This record gives sequence, C-alpha cells and structure tokens, in this order.
Amino acid sequence: MADLTASAQKKIVLGVVALLAAVELFFYIKSTTKPSEKSLEDKSTSAVTSKSENSPSLARSNQPNVAKTEAGLRADDAPSHLADLLNSSTTDIHADLRLLDDIFQQYRSAMHGDDPIGDNKDITAILSGKNKLDFAFIPKSCPAINAQGELCDRWGTPFYFHQLSGTDMQIRSAGPDKKLYTTDDEVLTPGLYPPHL
Repeated sequence: MADLTASAQKKIVLGVVALLAAVELFFYIKSTTKPSEKSLEDKSTSAVTSKSENSPSLARSNQPNVAKTEAGLRADDAPSHLADLLNSSTTDIHADLRLLDDIFQQYRSAMHGDDPIGDNKDITAILSGKNKLDFAFIPKSCPAINAQGELCDRWGTPFYFHQLSGTDMQIRSAGPDKKLYTTDDEVLTPGLYPPHL
C-alpha cells in the first residue's frame, strides 16, 4: 500500500466505509422487518426443539434471542461498525469528518427524521444508543468517546456540531492546536466540500 498515492488511499478508505455503511443498513433493515407471528413462533419452536436435543444450555440461550428479535434491534446486541475507522492512523481528519457525516446520514435514514439535537455530549449519547431504536450508530466503547461522553477528534478535542437545518449538521474539529475557530480548524459543511477532500 506504500506505492499508492494519498489520494488513492483515501478513495480506498472511502470505498470501504461506504461498503460497510451499505452492509450495516442492509442488516439493519433486514433485522427490523417483522415476520408474521406464526412464522416467528414456528422458527423459535423448531430452533429450541432441534437444539434442545443436543444441548439444553443452547436451547435456553435461543429463547432470549427470539424475544430480542421481536423487540427490535438493541444497542448492546449489534452495534454499528461505521465508526471503526474514526481517528484511525490509516486515515486523516478529512476522512473522520466524512465518516461522521455518513453516520448522521445513517441516523436520519434509520429514524426517518432529522439529525439529533443538543451539544456534543447529547448527540454522542443519541448516536451511541439513547434513541427510539436503542441502536448504537457509534458503539459506547468507541475510543473516540472521552470520559465525559463527548465524541472527540484525533487530537482529543470534542467535535463541535452546529445544526444548520434539520438535515444539515456542520462538523468542526479544532485541529492540532486544540482551539476552536483558529486557522487550523477542519470543517465539513453538508453540501460544501472542504478543499482537501
């Protein structure tokens, strides 16, 4: 990968992130589609019966999974992997900003609504599972979340989220100097692309 240009590496990373987002969305939609009550009952009964013949402990562990499927996707069952590359040493701040923008898009799509509102801590809590789906778009264990529950950039400074409209969230990193609104800040404004993308 050393022979690839920085631009080619960014394109590869973006392609992988887009693919991961598409796979996450596919499995999310598939898991939230409710089968008929009869179909679900038949599946759970056959699963418990076939497993219980071999192992009683496996039969017991299958029943809660059926209940979880009926209740919907939970934050602790299947957290999203969209944020896995956030602040990665193989990417840069521009990739981080685009990744966060993708996460906001996934949130809007899944919620059929607007971006989460509030300060960084509120938004991070919502994205990490405190939403009506109880789904973690960003796992609570994500290394980019600090002890105060804020989502931070690669220099350890909390991102600044500025709601431009219901579906447009401006994302700002304070940059290496860790001070907001200085010349080294990096900003992603939906609809406008930063110069280095």
